[in-house]
Amino acid sequence: MRVLLIEDDTVLGAGVRDQIKAEGHSVDWVTRLDEASDYLASAAYDLLLLDLMLPDGRGLPFLRELRGRGDVTPVIILTALDQISDRIEGLNAGADDYMVKPFDLSELSARLAAVARRYSGNPNPLITIGNLEIDLAAKSVRRNGKPVRLTAREWVLFEAFVQRPGQILSKAQLEERLYAFDTEVESNTIEVHVSRLRKKLDKGTIETVRGMGYRLGGAA
Repeated sequence: MRVLLIEDDTVLGAGVRDQIKAEGHSVDWVTRLDEASDYLASAAYDLLLLDLMLPDGRGLPFLRELRGRGDVTPVIILTALDQISDRIEGLNAGADDYMVKPFDLSELSARLAAVARRYSGNPNPLITIGNLEIDLAAKSVRRNGKPVRLTAREWVLFEAFVQRPGQILSKAQLEERLYAFDTEVESNTIEVHVSRLRKKLDKGTIETVRGMGYRLGGAA
């Protein structure tokens, strides 16, 4: 999952960023609304984490504008505004969840996962595909009842396929998933990781769609 964090508190922002990355997600962090607009114009995000008080404006008008133009990207508000009226206003503006600072980073991870599952069409974090048992919350896979050890990068890619069953994912879309690890993505990186996933799970788990990308295979 690719997340855009909009937060001007450098200490909190660093903590949230590190937590999200530790969970295996990709995250871009900006401190201003104008920066957020630029990032949204140049990339597709699975979820936004939005502070309400930013140096160049308030988050609620930004959120209303987002929803006004038809953008349905999930949004979780992160703010120190703790009145019931503030929560109601945030949710009515189009937020999917509302967390009051200070908050526990583990709770943030749980809420992030819950919102992501709702939008991916997988409200149940436990999924069975063929001989694979997948726990999205625990980020674990079992094959024929036996645990399969996946690296963080392998999990990020596999999760992308599981969350979009039947959908073709391009090489560029998959490469975006790996940018969270602060390493250069080489030209053959996706091919290497897909090959490793096939060896660990099943050679038919991920299908190659020539000239277009990859998708979750029926043999899984």
